[in-house]
Amino acid sequence: MNERRPRLDGRAVAALLTCCAVWGLTQVAGKLTLVEVPPLLQAAARSVGAALLVAVWARWRGIRLLERDGTWSAGLTAGLLFAIEFGCIFTGLKFTTASRMVVFLYLAPFVVALGMPAIARGERLDLVQTVGLIGAFSAVAWAFAEGFQRPSAGDLQWLGDALGVAGAVLWGATTLLIRATSLSHAAPEKTLFYQLAVSGAALGVASWLAGEPWPQRLSAGPGFWLAFQIVVVCFASYLMWFWLIRHYPATQLSAFTLLTPVFGLLAGVLMMGDPLTLRLVTALLGVSVGIALVHHGRPARRPAAAAGEAGAELIGRRAAKPD
Repeated sequence: MNERRPRLDGRAVAALLTCCAVWGLTQVAGKLTLVEVPPLLQAAARSVGAALLVAVWARWRGIRLLERDGTWSAGLTAGLLFAIEFGCIFTGLKFTTASRMVVFLYLAPFVVALGMPAIARGERLDLVQTVGLIGAFSAVAWAFAEGFQRPSAGDLQWLGDALGVAGAVLWGATTLLIRATSLSHAAPEKTLFYQLAVSGAALGVASWLAGEPWPQRLSAGPGFWLAFQIVVVCFASYLMWFWLIRHYPATQLSAFTLLTPVFGLLAGVLMMGDPLTLRLVTALLGVSVGIALVHHGRPARRPAAAAGEAGAELIGRRAAKPD
């Protein structure tokens, strides 16, 4: 299918639900792999493995990843931001639960919404969007306070939560960088390759400097979840997302991304036994409603410049999320 569709059909909905479920599992997969693979080394292995798969895919499709087109400096910066982001996320998973991490990570669309006016002056938040933004931040702040008052993951839960928030800020900053630089005109595969290749190298060096031990063995469980992150999350799901944003309206696609933290919360509770607290559920609802308001606050805006589009491209223009 090469034509662009005006609305989502059954194929698109099925693909979107699959992507959201996969992205929701990402934090659980990282947490389960931490049993044997330390955080920075895990993030490095994931990026390097996925970068190799993207390189093979691009060669098969005839996409030139190393062609000089003025994107190198922006690509290097995006890759470094991506490396720090996932360094924060995987280190944070040592101290907090997977379900809490996925909720905090979905502050990223609000970072994009706040930063978009600096890129496109016509993209200022209206009243509805501002209400959504304040409501979401208030709900997350209330959940964050739980890490100090009644931590369920240990005394350093607040640190894991804080690293999740830092990861969200870096995720949003990476998206804004891509939107504001020459990367906005590059092939999505090339942008993805920059982030994976640069972050893989940077995280590998960081792991070595931190003295992280290489696993003496990789048993079936952690090995499966590491392969899942490399092949399914960082490679297959993002290629599927690229296909979707090329053929369907991004504003409609963005609404479905609200399901990702829901899947993530359920995965953490069902697979990891994470506690389902009132504060966390409130934060999830606050973030979901807030994203919906920010995405649809001004329906008359130009789609290419809309903050809602930025939120939709947030996942597709970088490698996961919460991957």
